Amino acid sequence: MASDAQVPFAVPGVTRPGGRTARTRERVLDAVASLLLDGGYEAVTMDAVAALSGVHRTTVYRRWRDTGSLLADSLDAAREHPWEPPDTGSLLDDLVAINRQIAAALTEEPSITRALVAASFRSPAAAHALRSFWENRYARAAVAIERAVRRGEAVEDIDARTVLIASCAPIFYELVLMRSPMPEDIAERYARVGVAVAAGCAGGR
Repeated sequence: MASDAQVPFAVPGVTRPGGRTARTRERVLDAVASLLLDGGYEAVTMDAVAALSGVHRTTVYRRWRDTGSLLADSLDAAREHPWEPPDTGSLLDDLVAINRQIAAALTEEPSITRALVAASFRSPAAAHALRSFWENRYARAAVAIERAVRRGEAVEDIDARTVLIASCAPIFYELVLMRSPMPEDIAERYARVGVAVAAGCAGGR
């Protein structure tokens, strides 16, 4: 799977506890990732996952039921990853650092993040899990905005989610939806938009 190094709204690897159940889940989810990267959504079948993971077919069907559940669990596992937003001492630099992490996850080859986002358009269960994953990351990243308020960089009644969306969402739009070549300044460009919103300059309250 993709590297799990401090990737916020993208999909990192998973910190997995020990035990037989956890090892089974690890093998199955690694198989899901491999199949998704190699062949896309259509390649992720229950039988293919069982064969690649070495986990008995009956176990896979009993625990995950269908492809949507496999994809959803992949995203749920990513949500369990203990990520915290950078604390650089300034809101601009915090947002730049977050944006760089997102851009790295979306542009690495192969990108499990892009693959799971694409799969979420084919599976309602995966789409729900992806929304839950992003809600979790927005909630964790809100502390960066709270720190900015205390430093006087953001107005007191600013909505943290609005700031984060202003800064981060354009990265997904350009790199995933538009499939644009990545500008060198993409992280800084949209971080500055987030800073402007936090300061109350763009209707973020």
